[in-house]
Amino acid sequence: MRPQDRIDSTFQRLTDEARAGLVTFITAGDPDPETSQQLMDRLPGAGADIIELGMPFSDPMADGPAIQAANLRALSSGASLRGTLAMVSRFRENNNDTPVILMGYFNPIYQYGPSRFVTDAAAAGVDGLIMVDLPPEEDDELCDPARTAGLHWVRLVTPTSDDARLQQVLRNASGFIYYVSIAGITGTRSAAASAIGDALAVIRKHTALPIAVGFGINTADQVRETGAVADGAVVGSAIIREIENHLDGSGKAKPELLDRVTGLVSELAGGLRA
Repeated sequence: MRPQDRIDSTFQRLTDEARAGLVTFITAGDPDPETSQQLMDRLPGAGADIIELGMPFSDPMADGPAIQAANLRALSSGASLRGTLAMVSRFRENNNDTPVILMGYFNPIYQYGPSRFVTDAAAAGVDGLIMVDLPPEEDDELCDPARTAGLHWVRLVTPTSDDARLQQVLRNASGFIYYVSIAGITGTRSAAASAIGDALAVIRKHTALPIAVGFGINTADQVRETGAVADGAVVGSAIIREIENHLDGSGKAKPELLDRVTGLVSELAGGLRA
């Protein structure tokens, strides 16, 4: 299956099932490469429809304390952009259906080399990119090469995006839209479902792409409420906190970590399957 087909096929399946999808976020290499790989491999079976894989970075400015700590744990364990792509390659050995979106910041990609990165990402089985710090005015830096390589370019839209800005932001978007439901960092507070619904109604005037909502979604109830108005619900900080809750005093994964984290994902997915 070509990379650009997985996202389209997933949202078509979700439409057929008359439900929204669960998008789960983990940071590549957190808390260590082996545990992170095992967790990624188990996410689809636990109920994740799309996997959002964070590219470790030392200064994740849009993320709250939980994901910042995950980045530091990953980097301390030797995580890298090359290692992140290797994770996706290993995942693809047994799963050719679940979309994988890489989310992160431009600096590591700039160091890697944008042209080489998009080529290697597509070859590894990545389906798309979410770049936090590249506005539409900088599309020639990575968006254009990514789309040429067959990768989806998933745009971030925020509550402060007015109609004029939306037209520009959505111009080269593909795959789906990621609506940031709060003006702030990840994992800190939540937006009301009614406010999210109003915002999505405005966005849908400008695009027919599916819309997933993230930032501040932490429980199965919030996933269910978000899924009632959106095409997908993104959960990151709650999963990262569950990882952190099952580390020992030296930061190593406890034996029960994988079961506890996938158990949480199953609980979250249940909010969309009731």
